[in-house]
Amino acid sequence: MAAAKDSVNNISGGSQNPAYDKVDSAEKPSNVKASVAENPVNDKDVVENPVKNNIDSVENFVDKKVDCLPIEAEEGLKSLAGKWENVLDVNALQIIPLKGAMTNEVFQIKWQTIAGESSRKVLARIYGKGTDIFFDRDVEFRTFECISKNGQGPRLLGRFANGRIEEFINARTLSASDLRDPSISALIAAKMKEFHDLDMPGPKSVYLWDRLRNWLSEAKRLSSPEEVETFHLDTMDKEISILEKELSGTHLKIGFCHNDLQYGNIMLQEKTNSVTIIDYEYASYNPVAYDIANHFSEMAANYHTETPHILDFSKYPDLKERRRFVSTYLSSSGKQPSESEVEQLLNDVEKYTLATHLLWGVWGIISEHVNKIDFDYKEYAKQRFQEYWSRKPYLLKSDDGSSKHNVTHGNAT
Repeated sequence: MAAAKDSVNNISGGSQNPAYDKVDSAEKPSNVKASVAENPVNDKDVVENPVKNNIDSVENFVDKKVDCLPIEAEEGLKSLAGKWENVLDVNALQIIPLKGAMTNEVFQIKWQTIAGESSRKVLARIYGKGTDIFFDRDVEFRTFECISKNGQGPRLLGRFANGRIEEFINARTLSASDLRDPSISALIAAKMKEFHDLDMPGPKSVYLWDRLRNWLSEAKRLSSPEEVETFHLDTMDKEISILEKELSGTHLKIGFCHNDLQYGNIMLQEKTNSVTIIDYEYASYNPVAYDIANHFSEMAANYHTETPHILDFSKYPDLKERRRFVSTYLSSSGKQPSESEVEQLLNDVEKYTLATHLLWGVWGIISEHVNKIDFDYKEYAKQRFQEYWSRKPYLLKSDDGSSKHNVTHGNAT
């Protein structure tokens, strides 16, 4: 689920994140290695990830004017452009659909400017149907607004009934392979710590378990008796309770978590060597170990292949990679962590991978019923559940080395 941009100063009078304050000239970053410059074929800036609701790189998008925006959105865009003196004609907006969206519709909006100046660009996001089952759009909007004011992402430029207008940032969305690059991974670790330390409004209590139970309830409601039996949905309540008991502890640090930090939700500004985290639909307070675990688990995915639903868990980071990430994360605030602190977080992260597999497995079951995108959500869910059942025995062990909880179901089939 991820985002895009153009010269920020041109778009909205300057970004609150100085890393993105740049001149008019188009840069040459990329998402999945393509540029966000003026060349529309390479505009990889703001696209929704083929799975979940992430913005991802645009593999193919059409550079043409189309009558595809709600009237309210068009009016808001024209009103916004009317505040810019260098736009030649506010009514002559160019609408470019960004392909690859799985949940929302995302468009780059451009206006021609006076000679010698680059075009004005913004991002328009139209919310997808059926997505309210996963998150509260009003809460998501307030989160976006607050994060924007904290200089942590694209600026909010406007809102309408079924979407919003965002700043278009000149940076590239990461590719799956970027997550394994040690230098980029270090940037992500430091940015994640910064994100976790945000002081956001609202209750600062763990939301993971309520979300899991709410989603499970919806999955059961939508599923046939055969699906409930195949995926063992009737016993998932027990599994959630087991995890909540085993993974809770007073030592756990609670922070404001993104909860979906896959490659499509991270943008890299190569000139300043900085990253920005985008798309906050699932953001909430949770144990930071869970957020890191989710990031690690997402390394098994590549949503830009012929089979985007297929996961390769052999790509899960090894101990050396995980230790390097966790050490960078803990030390990014300026204090060198002790070896015990690193080991404790590493251990917590591994256990929380179980929660990530349950959550996205249930997500897949729901999506199979509410989303019409050409994506094999059911197979995706099957793989997440299989990983849960296979990892549970050795991640939840008793002191004598045996599994604390008998695994009675095995892999979903």
